[in-house]
Amino acid sequence: MDGRQVLERAVATLGVLGLIGALPIYVSSGLVAPLWAIVLLLLFWALLAVLSLRWFTRRPWLVLLLPVVAAAVWLLTLTLGEQLLGWRP
Repeated sequence: MDGRQVLERAVATLGVLGLIGALPIYVSSGLVAPLWAIVLLLLFWALLAVLSLRWFTRRPWLVLLLPVVAAAVWLLTLTLGEQLLGWRP
């Protein structure tokens, strides 16, 4: 393994760990969001998790962006749900 491969694996690993770190935030959405929204959010998170595993060796730098996408989608979903659909704790 050369230095570039080690760096790419480290970057992809950080992306996967960040995605795993986002899971408790998605699960805790049940404090505000209705069940159907939680199910959709968890399905989206699972899609990102599968994508991270598929991209781990092929596109490791993109894996690093997946936790950012997960956080942005979660924040946008809960914000719009609160403002437009009246979700409240």
